[in-house]
Amino acid sequence: MSEDSTTIPASGSSIVTVQSFLDALTSGELDAATDLLTDDIAWHNTSLPTVRGRSRVRGMLHGMARPWVGFEVVTHHIATDGDVVLTERTDIFRLGPVEIGFWVCGTFHLRDGRIAVWDDHFSPGNMALGALRGLLHAVTGRRAVAA
Repeated sequence: MSEDSTTIPASGSSIVTVQSFLDALTSGELDAATDLLTDDIAWHNTSLPTVRGRSRVRGMLHGMARPWVGFEVVTHHIATDGDVVLTERTDIFRLGPVEIGFWVCGTFHLRDGRIAVWDDHFSPGNMALGALRGLLHAVTGRRAVAA
């Protein structure tokens, strides 16, 4: 295969779907993101209730879409084993001038090329530390050094 080839191996198609989903969330293309979900999606977040169904997930995401709210994903590692994709990433929420960055490990289960389970694990303590750093930066204009 030449270096210029754009052919994606079948084993990578799950990664492409998940990365496309995260990219769409980052760019605010919420309908494009939710089009990559199955109708019976289950969205799990650490210590939060499970959100079930594409229409409910879409509603939750659109409910957070405000001019003063932003979201970004920095993917550190992504791997797949068939229809299961694992991510290690930093999620960054922007609430006005405050950026809250925290570590997330995500597990995505795909069915028929769409995300059927979206399961994010994060440390509430790490999220709180990210919020503290973000507040410090918003107030002082200086970034806190991560430990």
